[in-house]
Amino acid sequence: MKLIRPIIVLAATTAIAVAPASTALAQRQPPTPEQRIQRLERQVDEMQRRVFPKGRPADTAGYSDDPAATQSSVMSLDQRLDALERQLTDMLRQTEDNGNRLRSVENSVGELRNAEDQRIQALEQRMTAAEAAAPAAADAAPAETTVSTTTAPKTTTPPKTKPKPTTAPKTAEATTTPAGDEAAAGPVTDPGEDAYSQGFHQWEAGDYDQAIGTLRDFVKAYPKHKRVSYANNLIGRAQLDKGDARGAAETLLSNYRNNPGGDRAPDSLFYLGQALMKLGQPGQACKAYSELDAVYGAKIRPDLKKLETDAKSQANCS
Repeated sequence: MKLIRPIIVLAATTAIAVAPASTALAQRQPPTPEQRIQRLERQVDEMQRRVFPKGRPADTAGYSDDPAATQSSVMSLDQRLDALERQLTDMLRQTEDNGNRLRSVENSVGELRNAEDQRIQALEQRMTAAEAAAPAAADAAPAETTVSTTTAPKTTTPPKTKPKPTTAPKTAEATTTPAGDEAAAGPVTDPGEDAYSQGFHQWEAGDYDQAIGTLRDFVKAYPKHKRVSYANNLIGRAQLDKGDARGAAETLLSNYRNNPGGDRAPDSLFYLGQALMKLGQPGQACKAYSELDAVYGAKIRPDLKKLETDAKSQANCS
């Protein structure tokens, strides 16, 4: 009995000594993760209360007094969207208008290009016709001249007044000096050639009215004759020589327009310029000379080219 009591006392003493040590050990252990998170949450809440006294940032739309979405903000957004839609519609409309205008411009350019192509083709056809007619004219028709170059050709009416002197007698088939119109004498059996020769020699002698009448009768009687271009040109020259510049201009222009491939179409353009000069229209005369160069170019006879050069100088053509 005596032995049991000391053992109980020793155990009690040991328990009393161990209890404070266990309590101190428990106080020294680090906080658990959950405790640490709770402590951080408390600190963040405290900071938010100091920085955002009227609520957390999630409760506002960036402004401390406005909520995240209000009726006025929604209406403002709707109005802005409507404005953007209207602007987009206007842009689409303007794009369609610009496309239509561009197509219209392209069509106009295409029409102009086609018109220019047609004019160029017409000029090329005229030049081709003139090239084809030039060799035949050089072989069959001597050039017209203002100086008498023939002896006594077959005519029904002899020269009446103001005969012009001749430098040397030549045959009717000989080519002439470079002057302009020609004294053409075709075969004796060709009545059309004889009729034209009669009109030419009347003009050569200065009987302009008779020459005009004879040549017009020739054109009516032989509309398909190779001398028609010569005759119409000579009619215009006769009118110009007798002082009827306006009538000459009309006749010469008609001869060029109605038969641009004729042997004397280039001459008609040149003498048209001369008639316009007589009418006091040097600018229009320069246009006639310019068209002569543009249409016939290198195909112009040298004698006619020389006359044209002098005429341009007189008209002060640029």
